[in-house]
Amino acid sequence: MELSIQKWGNSAAVRLSTEFLSLLNVKLGDKLAVDIRPEGALLKPKRHAYSLADLVAQCDASAPEPADMAAWSKLKPVGRETW
Repeated sequence: MELSIQKWGNSAAVRLSTEFLSLLNVKLGDKLAVDIRPEGALLKPKRHAYSLADLVAQCDASAPEPADMAAWSKLKPVGRETW
């Protein structure tokens, strides 16, 4: 697949076809991550990084809490998790 760089206002742009967007599994408004490498640029879909709080917020608040959850939720993060 070949793409052309074109002028867009005071910038340059590359137009992505519907077929290309489909291959990347993205749609208009989605974001792409760009990795610059010695051989060129790598475009990949930027996916939302959910925090633990985001995931817990999606849980059913009326569901019974497991017995060990109270102790577990008081632990400090040990990695890259955020709360």
